[in-house]
This record gives sequence, C-alpha cells and structure tokens, in this order.
Amino acid sequence: MKNQFASLLAIILPACGIYTSCTGKAGKTGGFEFEHVQINKTAHLFGDTTKPGTNIIIDFTYISKSSDDKLKDSLNACILSACFGDKYAEEDISEIPELYAQNYIGEYRQDLEPMFVEDQKNKENAGSIASWYSYYKGLESQVTFYEKDLLVYRIDFNEYTGGAHGMYTSTFLNFDLKNMRQLVPDDIFTGDYRNVLTDLLWNQLMANQKVQTRTELENMGYGSTGDLVPTENFYMSKEGITFYYNVYEFTPYVMGAVEIALPYAAIEQLMNPAIKRLTIYD
Repeated sequence: MKNQFASLLAIILPACGIYTSCTGKAGKTGGFEFEHVQINKTAHLFGDTTKPGTNIIIDFTYISKSSDDKLKDSLNACILSACFGDKYAEEDISEIPELYAQNYIGEYRQDLEPMFVEDQKNKENAGSIASWYSYYKGLESQVTFYEKDLLVYRIDFNEYTGGAHGMYTSTFLNFDLKNMRQLVPDDIFTGDYRNVLTDLLWNQLMANQKVQTRTELENMGYGSTGDLVPTENFYMSKEGITFYYNVYEFTPYVMGAVEIALPYAAIEQLMNPAIKRLTIYD
C-alpha cells in the first residue's frame, strides 16, 4: 500500500504546475468555488438483468471558479490525476466521471463475459457464480479544509471484485496554495525528525487505546502488517495533523483504517516555521 501511495505522488506532482497565486474572497487564496458531479450506474453482463452486474457510484468535487485561473487549472489537474489517472487529462472536467464510468463498465463486460460463459458450462452452483461476478466500485471526493493558503482534499475509493471482501482506501492531498505544491512530511518538518515523530505517533496511539506499552498495542494487532512510520498520507486542520493508515498498512483488514491525530502543540518544535502560516498561530 505504501508503494501504491508513493506511485500516486509520482503521478500527481509533475501535473502540478508552480504558479504564484493571489488571495481571493474571504481571505482564501484562489477564491475557489466548487461543483459536484454525481454518477450512479448499474450494468449487467450481456445487458441481461437476470445475470450478475456491477454498480459504480461517483461523487466528484472539482474547482469550477477561481480568482486565479492558472491556480485553478493546476489544482484540478492534480485532483483529476489522483481520482481518475491521466487518461482523461484532455477532456472537459465535468464530463470525466461519466467517461470513467462508461470505461469501467466496458472493461467489466469485456473481461468477465467470456469467463462467465465458461463458468456456466463447468459449474453447477449458479448462486456461487453470480456472487463471483457481482462487482462494485465507488469513488467519493471532497474538500475537507479550505482556509488561507491551505486546501485539503480527500478521496475515498471502495471496490469489490468478487473476493472474500471489498477493499477501501482514503487518500489525502494537502495543497500549499501560495506556492502551489502538494505538501509531504519533508516540507512540514525540519531536521532529523522521523524518529522523534515516530515516537510521538506511538505515544499518541497508546493514549488513544488507553494502554501503557507498545507491546500491548502489538498484542492488539497494531504493527502486524507493517511499521508505524510518518506516512505521506495525512491531513492538516486547525487543530493539528492527522496521519492516516489504510487497511493492511499497519493493521489487518478486520481492524480497519487507523488515524493518529497529533496536535500542533505536540509537534511545533519539529515544524518548519514557514508551514505554520497555513493554519495556525493566526
């Protein structure tokens, strides 16, 4: 999962141009206005409603208006890349969710119809076959924070492809609008911060779970599928920074995602002073 997130950043960052931005209405850089595009489509194999099918639901948020068009276009390019990849980069942004849904349904039918025909020949349990081919895909994106020079964007993916259970992930993009860059931990923290920040994360998790030692956390399942490190998947707010670990990154699927929130007071000594202007110390 960490490698997937690193790959996502490699895709997103080149798409984000560097532009000097201006402050819009209400003191928010860019003066953005947002629109939603919602898609809910169901399609069945061979177009036959008696056969298994798939459902795709999309709720996509993008910037529709801004006092700085270059900033708007650059930010939308980053958001589109994170949500849908680069395949639709040249399309009208409001039409991309529909195109994406059509492509998803087309690939579902193309990939699964030949397999379904063969399974019908070879299997006796029609109910089991139907469950294997009943798919689902969901994508929801939203702005969770937008003040001054900071915009935080969240993307939730949810997919089921006929296995034992579905898979879901959440990805967060934190944008420094003044410098038009997506923030990573190395931007926010200074010096050799990783070991200290890791200790703070462990200590906060112990406090959250009301235990005294890391061993107790490990006995609960924490750390069984990966190490606790300062992930690049985090979100900023007025109160602090929350590090978000998707399923399997740090815990087994049954424990779900893990969020560890560190208040600014706890990490202030580690922070780059230039970053503090984004949300705190008004």
